Parts: sequence; C-alpha cells; structure tokens
Amino acid sequence: MNRPLIINFKNYGEASAGRTVELAVDAQDVAEKLGVEIVLAPPQPALALVCKAVSKIQVVCQHVDDAQPGATTGFFVPEVAKSYGAAGSLINHSEHRIGMPAIKSLVEQMRRLGMVSIVCAQTPGEVSMVADFRPDFIAIEPPELIGSGRAVSKENPAIITDSIKAAGGRAKVICGAGITDKGDVAKAIELGSHGILAASGIVKAKSWPEKIAELASGMHLL
Repeated sequence: MNRPLIINFKNYGEASAGRTVELAVDAQDVAEKLGVEIVLAPPQPALALVCKAVSKIQVVCQHVDDAQPGATTGFFVPEVAKSYGAAGSLINHSEHRIGMPAIKSLVEQMRRLGMVSIVCAQTPGEVSMVADFRPDFIAIEPPELIGSGRAVSKENPAIITDSIKAAGGRAKVICGAGITDKGDVAKAIELGSHGILAASGIVKAKSWPEKIAELASGMHLL
C-alpha cells in the first residue's frame, strides 16, 4: 500500500446487505480503469465476503481489538482478520477511539503479522505521539469535519501540513474528513498527503462508479 484512496463503508445502510459487494466491485472496476490504488474498509460482518468478491484491490478492517486469538468471544483479532483476507486495519477511528497503549500494541501486532496499520488521529499533537509507534499510515481527521461535507484540505489545510511535520517521516500521513469531490482530493495531495480516507462522500453518492472515479481522478493531478 503506497498512496491509497481508502473507502470506509462505515455502517451506512446504503452499503449494507448485498449492496456491500456491489460497492466493492464498483470500486475495483474504477481502480483498474484509472490505475489508482483503492482500498476498501467494509462493515466487519462482510469482510470475508468482500475479500472473496474483489481480488485485485486490498481490503482492510474498520477496527481490530487488542486481544489474542482463542477464548476472546466478541473481540475481532488481527490474526482472524488476516485469515479472512484482510490486508490491514483502521485503528483508533474518531468513531471508535482506543487508548495509546492499545494503539501501540495493535501496531506491533499488525507489523508482526505483515498487515498494514492505518492509525487515525485528531490533531497534529496526536500524530506526533502515534508516529512514535511507527505505523504504516496515520490518517489525520478533525472530528468536527467528519461527515460534514466540508473538506479538511480546504477548511483547515494547516492541519495536514502540520501533521506531516509532526510525523517527521516516521509514518505516511493521509487525510480524511469531509472529502466529497475531486478538488478536495487534489488539494490534499498538493499539501503532501499520501492518500485519502473517504466515507459518506462516496457511500451516499447517487452513482458510486461516478463518484469513486471523480475522487480517484484527483489522486492523479500531481
């Protein structure tokens, strides 16, 4: 994973049941046509199904728990996620926050398993702390802009550049929160973001192929 456009399905009804795979297949088609690295984060119950449906793009979990395989009922552990085909996971999303010790432990587990860790942070200060754990990616997402339709790359571009400085080369920084159009993506890439984390801007769009293609095209502008 190098410069991904990550689509987080969250638990939106628009992408539930059979439509989960439909969205996944649409994303894979766009990735192949445009030559853009698209990564999917489907709802947890559909993880194995999506991994089987798309073989040419990567799939990650929305969350994994800091727990061990075995007698850990109700927890979703990295080892089991990998067995289903997951390439990695989001960690510490604003809607599913965990503590720094758990983040550190999960990053280490993911590294040991050869899985990609994408740790979410809310501020450049958090980015600096998380970067000490050396995850593969840090996603900077101001919580007040998530799902707002107001893109962080335009509303608060300094948070992207400050986060990149805070990471200090210890992890690649990607950005999310309010990303809805090609211009939002292009601006983020121009500011130095190594990728995009999008959700409602795609999932709630009238045409998934058109919206995915629009956002993906912004990845090519530089």
